[in-house]
Amino acid sequence: MPRITKQKRLLNEEVDKMNYLFSAYDLHNNISKKTKDIGLATVYRFLNKLESENLIHSFMCDNKKIYSSNKVSHAHFKCEKCSKIKHIKIKNLDFLSDFVNESICHFQIELTGVCSDCK
Repeated sequence: MPRITKQKRLLNEEVDKMNYLFSAYDLHNNISKKTKDIGLATVYRFLNKLESENLIHSFMCDNKKIYSSNKVSHAHFKCEKCSKIKHIKIKNLDFLSDFVNESICHFQIELTGVCSDCK
C-alpha cells in the first residue's frame, strides 16, 4: 500500500473541498496558504496521478487545463470577436440520448459564436 505523505494528505483534502472547476494554479494557491512546502510541479504530478486513476477529470478551457473533482462536466461559449468565455451549466443530458447509447460519465462542449455584447 502506498505511503500517504503529509503533502499528499494536504493536497487530497484541498481537492476534496474544490467542488468546482479549478486549475493547478488554483490548487497551488490554496495549498500555499497552508504550507510553502508544496511546489507547483508537485501539484501537477499529483493532479496527473489522480487523473490517471480516474479520480478527477480534466478539460481544456481557453487553452488551459482545468480539473473537476466531483465529475462535473464542462461546457462554455467563446465569443469570436472579444474572446470572452462564458461557462454554461448543463444539468440534463437527455438531449444526447438520441446520439449516444453509452453511459456518459462526463463531457466537454465548446460553443463558438458572437456574444450579446458584440452583436
